[in-house]
Parts: sequence; structure tokens; C-alpha cells
Amino acid sequence: MNDNADCPSGADVAEAEAFLAAHPEIEAFDLVLIDSNGIARGKIIRRHELMSLYTSGRHMPVSILGLDICGEDVDETGLIWGQGDEDLRAWPLRGSLVPLHGTNPPRGEVQMSLYLLDGRTMDSDPRHALRRQVDAMAAEGLYPAAAFELEFFLFDNERGADGALRPARAVLDGRRSDKTEVYSVDHLHGMEPLFSEIYAATAKAGITAETVISEYAPGQYEMTLHYRRDVMQAADDLVRLKRIVRMTARRFGVTACFMSKPVESCAGSGMHFHVSLQDKDGANLFTEAVEGEWNETLLHALGGLRATMAEGMLVFAPHANSWRRFANQSYAPVSDSWGVNNRSVALRVPAGAMAARRIEHRPSGVDANPYLVAATILAGIRHGLAHRIDPGPQTTGNGYDEAPPADMPADWRTAIERATASDFLKEALGAEMHRTFTAVKASEYARVARTVPELDYDLYLHTV
Repeated sequence: MNDNADCPSGADVAEAEAFLAAHPEIEAFDLVLIDSNGIARGKIIRRHELMSLYTSGRHMPVSILGLDICGEDVDETGLIWGQGDEDLRAWPLRGSLVPLHGTNPPRGEVQMSLYLLDGRTMDSDPRHALRRQVDAMAAEGLYPAAAFELEFFLFDNERGADGALRPARAVLDGRRSDKTEVYSVDHLHGMEPLFSEIYAATAKAGITAETVISEYAPGQYEMTLHYRRDVMQAADDLVRLKRIVRMTARRFGVTACFMSKPVESCAGSGMHFHVSLQDKDGANLFTEAVEGEWNETLLHALGGLRATMAEGMLVFAPHANSWRRFANQSYAPVSDSWGVNNRSVALRVPAGAMAARRIEHRPSGVDANPYLVAATILAGIRHGLAHRIDPGPQTTGNGYDEAPPADMPADWRTAIERATASDFLKEALGAEMHRTFTAVKASEYARVARTVPELDYDLYLHTV
């Protein structure tokens, strides 16, 4: 039961009281609000301030959701001077209050969402965009279950003499490897102290982190998260896991990198999203009745995802660097293809038990906002089910041999233009979130376009 009926997020005063009683050692709390770029914004409050957070919320400026990647205002969002940079109210998410592992002095963390002063949702908050799609599906008797995979690099804090990023030395014994140690268990042993701390931190935060592997580039790793019946919780888990990985890496003297393509000659980092649909009783609606005969709901979901992928690419690849990841035979799909047990396609149906049938959506980079990714994918699935879209024949063999559809954006600028004009994306994210996100991306594009990179000097300074 919620002891604070005025709290629009459903936060429970009793939860805060019980937490303080159970954790007398904790002195402060990180308040974490996620912006359109997936960056954690907020404050650190002292212990004595926690109860007022649960009874009254916390004022935060509306501009906190209108910031670019550098944390600078983007007035075109309409969230800055047009509203006088007014205060709105952030409320804690129910069940999100956790202790932070390894902090000294001890701290906790609580995830937040932004609301208008009258309790209505502030719809430029990415979490509300996902909630809209989840609620719309529930009204249709559909309940998405999901999990994210997290790929990332661990680098030395200092670059090499040539300016290049270097894979982090093993924290166990300082050994360095510049090889692609894909699936090497022995290589993982060198990072065992770091990963053990990550697992301890996730357990303390109520997250079930699962498999870790050495991925397909020097210094690259992947961690998987437990499948959640609540897709909102799956996105919350991913946001929290990224912060845990980054924090733990810093304590071990290395850098955790969530750029989509940090190394020119190596594979980039994806954020694959596994999703299935359940009915109200928890039955998987993607499961086929007869093995080998694909379920109609699954096929229409795939059809919707294919039909809407071009319009959603800015969500899946939101930064200039994101587009460097898409390359032939680099485990980053370059078309809207689908297939079974095939890692060269954008939409993969993994092999395995029929009862666990799901779609693995592979285009998103690890730099994407998980709330917006999930909202866009759910909207694509709903579109496919509503219009009974046939996904076409599946891809067998090398999906990189298939040309992308003519309307698929080939670069960041085209993706921004396509997303800005997209009625589908406006419905998927909501009008306010769509305006905020595309305005921020247009502003960031202008920043990148006017910046003269070192490459220009190398190519042109003494030659033209």
C-alpha cells in the first residue's frame, strides 16, 4: 500500500522509512534522472533529506531534460527560456531505493522521474515515453517481457604515445593483451576482481546480472541481464548497470567506455534488446503451436519492426559516432533483415525452446537511451500487429549481402531529418519527447558539423 497518495510515481513513504532503519550507515543518496541522451542527471542529497523526497518530491528545473550531450541548454526543445526554466517536481520510483556498493562514506541511490507540479507526467522524460507504450499494450491485453545485453570496452585511462586508446591491463596482474580474445575464459580471469565487484554491486542493487564474456575486440566485454516480465524494470536495470560498470572501473583505475564505435579497426558495441509478448496469465504469445510453423503474432511483430526501422534509426543510433559502428561483417546489421539463429540480421529469432521464443533486436548501439529504444520497438510491434504486416521471407546465410531498403538512413543527418518528420516516431515517443529528442539531436549535429577535426588538418592543411 502506498502511504503517500499524492505521489504520482507510486513511491511509498514506508519504503524510505524501512530503508533508513535497515541502513543506518548510509549518509547520502544519489538522485538519478535520465535525460534524452540516457545521461544520469540529478543531485546528491544528505540522509536527513530523504523522507521529504518521498513526501513532497524534489524541485528540479525543466531544463534538465533539454540538455545536449555536453550538458548545455538546447532552447529549441522549448524547455528552457520559453518556460522561464521553471521548476518541476521529480519523484522517486517505487522500489528503486538501493544501497550503493563500495562507496565511502556509504551512499544509496534512488531513480527519479519528472512530473508537472500538478502531478501530470512531464512528457519529455524518456521513462514516461516507455510507460505510454507499455500502458497502450496492456490495454490491448499484451504484456512485454524483455532484457538488454550490455557491450562495452575497458581502456587504460591514458592513451598510447600514438594517441590511440589501449585495452586496459588486467587488474589482476597488469598483463596486457591487444588480441581479440573473443570467448576466452582465461582472459576474463585477469579482470575477475573487477567483475566480482560489479556482481556484488548489482546484487546489492537488486539486479540479476548474468553471463559475462570477452567480446569480439581487444578490451571489449559483454554482460547480460536477467529476463524481466516488466519491460520498465528491464530498462531501469540497464541504466543502473551502466552506472555500476562505470563506477567500478574507475575504482580499479580503468575507463569503461560506452561509445558505440571507439576503435576504428574493431567491432563496435551494441545494446541488443530481447523482447517477447505475454498475455495476462504470463503465456508467451510468440510461441508456435507446432514446431517449424511460425507463430502469426511473432511474424506480424517482425513485420512491424521492419516497416518502422528506418524511422526509428535515430533512436537506435543517436550520435555521430553511432553511425561508425555500421559496417559490413562487424556484427552490426546494415539492413532491416530478419532470420532465425543468425547473427548477421537486424532482427534475430534465437534458437532454443519454443516456450522462450523471442525477438532479439540488434541495431541499437550501447550509446542509445534504453527507454527510447524500448518505446520505439514496442511501438513497432504494435504497428505490425495492428496492420498484420508480413515480414517477408527470412534471411538465411549472410545478411550482409542484403542491401538495406531505399528509405533506410545512411548517415546521422539523414536519420535526424527522417526522425523529425516521422509521424510514427512522434506516436512512439509522444509529441513532447519527440520534439525534445529531435531538437537535441539537431543541435548536436550542428555542433559536430562546425567542428574542424584533426583529420582535416592531416588531409588538407598543406595540400589544397
